[in-house]
Amino acid sequence: MSKKPLILGAIVIVAGAAFAAWQFLRPAADAGELLLYGNVDLRQVSLAFDGAGRIDRLAVQEGDHVTAGQVLGELDTRTLQLQIAQSQAQIAVQQQALQRLKTGSRPEEIAQARAQAAAAQADAELARQQLERLQAIGQTTAGRAVSQQDLDAAEARRKMTLAQLESARKAEQLAVIGPRKEDIAQAQAQLDVAQASLAVLRHQVELGRLEAPIGAVVRARLLEPGDMASPQRPVFTLAITDPKWVRAYVTESQLGRVKPGMAATLHTDSHPDQPLTGKVGYISSVAEFTPKTVQTPELRTALVYEIRVLADDPEDRLRLGMPVTVRLVK
Repeated sequence: MSKKPLILGAIVIVAGAAFAAWQFLRPAADAGELLLYGNVDLRQVSLAFDGAGRIDRLAVQEGDHVTAGQVLGELDTRTLQLQIAQSQAQIAVQQQALQRLKTGSRPEEIAQARAQAAAAQADAELARQQLERLQAIGQTTAGRAVSQQDLDAAEARRKMTLAQLESARKAEQLAVIGPRKEDIAQAQAQLDVAQASLAVLRHQVELGRLEAPIGAVVRARLLEPGDMASPQRPVFTLAITDPKWVRAYVTESQLGRVKPGMAATLHTDSHPDQPLTGKVGYISSVAEFTPKTVQTPELRTALVYEIRVLADDPEDRLRLGMPVTVRLVK
């Protein structure tokens, strides 16, 4: 007896069971729903240091979840720290100079200026007396006891002491009045310049820290400690996990059935029995040629419209590029 009929019968039974299982497991489409095929998409961020320098450390690896503001890496900022210390010392010097000008002359300095003015007054008086004495002797002796050279020297000394007296008096007045407002303003401006330079250095130190701008997952780590970093060289690529959406395409005949906010069910091959929910968040207003990622044969040569279905994925099951079956329900 031939076994071929039995084998054919077994094949028919297995094929029928497989077809029944496929019909049971596949997402069923009815007249009130639209069945689409798409792929998961999400936004990505390429992170680079704002400053240039050698990378000192990196704190995360591929696959790590990061939060907004988390420090992901740091540059070597030892040179900047030394410059900050130098700038702080310069600021201290400028502050003392400004404080000295604002305080004005000390009582001891005023007393010293007055004493110098009194000494100059005494020298001027002595020079006057010496000149008058020589002039009197010259008059009583008809110029025989005093030479003209001595008289000229005494006259010159008299003028010099008067000039020194005038200078001492002006110095006394300046000591009493104190510094000029312009000098104080200049010292204040110099202090402001030093403080601004310190702020620049501290900002450069801050630029040496790389922080996550948003909660995300590290997709790629492109540099390592010891590498030279710059604003043009990304260090990390981050995948933003919220929002996620499925990019799908509809024909013009299907476009009228899709509305913003329309509820959707998302099915994946990795979790066929655990569909996710979502809603239509974007409908393109411009037609385009069908992308290569669209799997259905009848759409490969047609003009289609892109739609984005925002996915609710609290368990982070969807991955970039994952194929998804989308059921839009009216």
